[in-house]
Amino acid sequence: IRQAVRTGMAIGAQINKVSRFDRKNYFYADLPQGYQISQLYHPIVGEGAVEVTLDEKDPDSAVKSIGIERIHLEQDAGKLMHDQHPSMSYVDLNRSGVALMEIVSRPDMRSPAEAGAYLRKLRAILRYVGSCDGNMEEGSMRADVNVSVRKPGGELGTRTETKNVNSVRFVMAAIEHEARRQVDLIEDGGAVVQETRLFDPDKGVTRSMRSKEDAHDYRYFPDPDLLPLDLDEAFVAECRASLPELPDAKRRRYESKLGLSAYNAAVLTAEAETARWFEALLAESTHAQGKSESELARPAANWLISELFGALNRLGKGLDESPVGPAAGAGLLALIADGTLSGSLAKQVFEIMLETREDAAAIVEARGLRQTSDTGEIERVIAEMLAANPDKLAEYRAGKDKLFGFFVGQTMKAMAGKANPAVVNELLRKQLD
Repeated sequence: IRQAVRTGMAIGAQINKVSRFDRKNYFYADLPQGYQISQLYHPIVGEGAVEVTLDEKDPDSAVKSIGIERIHLEQDAGKLMHDQHPSMSYVDLNRSGVALMEIVSRPDMRSPAEAGAYLRKLRAILRYVGSCDGNMEEGSMRADVNVSVRKPGGELGTRTETKNVNSVRFVMAAIEHEARRQVDLIEDGGAVVQETRLFDPDKGVTRSMRSKEDAHDYRYFPDPDLLPLDLDEAFVAECRASLPELPDAKRRRYESKLGLSAYNAAVLTAEAETARWFEALLAESTHAQGKSESELARPAANWLISELFGALNRLGKGLDESPVGPAAGAGLLALIADGTLSGSLAKQVFEIMLETREDAAAIVEARGLRQTSDTGEIERVIAEMLAANPDKLAEYRAGKDKLFGFFVGQTMKAMAGKANPAVVNELLRKQLD
């Protein structure tokens, strides 16, 4: 009840202080008791909306509001398994009777891409609120996909419902196939039948399961064993006070207060875990460097998105499995900021951190990876490098300015990446000019 109310608040929906439970009567293998406790007439949450963009990382992408009709509480049914036997279906009743909340959206989505964007945004909100872990592959969040088609300017036709689709990608594929199936059926002179279907992810097709009833076929009536649910003002206020900062508000704050780009802010707020990790990194960085969050936010965000995400993707790990935590990441960023490490040295140190889980400072000390700004040493290496490349030097002095980068690279290579790049650039220009 608490989680349904908090979820409703997170999508700006009406919270109904009085709601009632009804019995939905039907006979099917996944429901041995013959009825399901639900909330048809008086749901706990009324109308709300979720704002989505087709590309969360594109600040110019159009925003669309997807209406939420209601959130109601009901019992879960069993899990039907159709891939265990060639001619029989099995039913797993372990989850039968467990409470769930069903979020009913309005028919506002016009493409598989919009449906995917809606599901991702809704899942992010649920994870921020803590009302669901959003793990679709484990069945803790599932989608029933209702699809109907129409001719341009016409009314929506008969819909089908594809049950219990367990990934965003499969939802989009199921919509794509089902819409095409209905269009082909109508164009061939047939009619779409109102039915319940299932999605076969291996073949990428939907298949008929059973005919789909209308509400009156379920013979709904008030549950005689359950009293109406009456929420007092104190409970509602407590739920509202417990809400965290939600993704849209957090994204706006990252842009306005921390100075992050729209792209970085969108990436960092797309998942609650990513935002928590970034904020922990930022807190550790302010402690390590003694600077404000607004001064440190951009380098921290750039490192997290470019370096850490790239490394984790390469290793096939999630953020929760990262060998480098926020405190260790802040330590590395501090060494870059104070000039101890150059960019190339920082990459070397980071790779060692990923392998050994050591702190950056310990790695620098043990392996002698500290950046040097010793002008005498750098000047000596530059002189030796130029003497070894007289042809390139002649070409540069003849006007081939692009060779400057070559000279920088050769100097850095000769010093194993330990030279301060700014000092190398300055001294190299003096010698070349």
